[in-house]
Amino acid sequence: MQISIDISKTLRSGERTFQLDARFESAAQRVVVYGPSGAGKSQMMKALAGLMTPDAGRIALAGRVLFDAATGVNVPARERNVAYLFQDYALFPHLNVRQNIGFGLQRGWRNPHAGADGDAINYWLQAFELEQVAHQFPHQLSGGQRQRVALARALAPQPSALLLDEPFAALDPGLRERMRAELDALQRRLAIPMLIITHDAEDVRVFGEHVLHMEQGRIAQEKPA
Repeated sequence: MQISIDISKTLRSGERTFQLDARFESAAQRVVVYGPSGAGKSQMMKALAGLMTPDAGRIALAGRVLFDAATGVNVPARERNVAYLFQDYALFPHLNVRQNIGFGLQRGWRNPHAGADGDAINYWLQAFELEQVAHQFPHQLSGGQRQRVALARALAPQPSALLLDEPFAALDPGLRERMRAELDALQRRLAIPMLIITHDAEDVRVFGEHVLHMEQGRIAQEKPA
């Protein structure tokens, strides 16, 4: 994954101010951004995904400029071809598993019908062993199943990179270990570049091909691939 980020952003909440000044480059397939809560990891990830606009700087991914304040480039989030897995998975509660996966495969905001079919949806249902729960809704699923659905929905459109925000934080320790192993195997099988943000040292050990340590809005230390 060829990624280059050099951005700055002043964030304000009431009387509080937070300064994000993030700069790094990487050609690794697995980049882990490690640091405490409040370090600015999620804000940097949102800028890469197009969910937050920096005040200044430049972002490039796989040779494509996604944001450049100097030239006025700011590719909309829906056109960046990156998959963002939120910490809470952000599944649509009114859609079943099949519909949630199918949502990323169509244009616009029309919900896929309840019996949504198609080779791509069936492929991901099988890949994540979700066939038996295809017609269930998010509230009927276990934590591991919800994560699998979120990953399937993110990967179905065949993105150029996978962005994961604290992907195991909501899971209990036993399930966290299992899902970590599943993601490890999945990434190796699909060879999709991914960037993970975490405060868990075990995530760093398993996925840390290129590790960036973030503190107070800046990359304080890095261990290149």
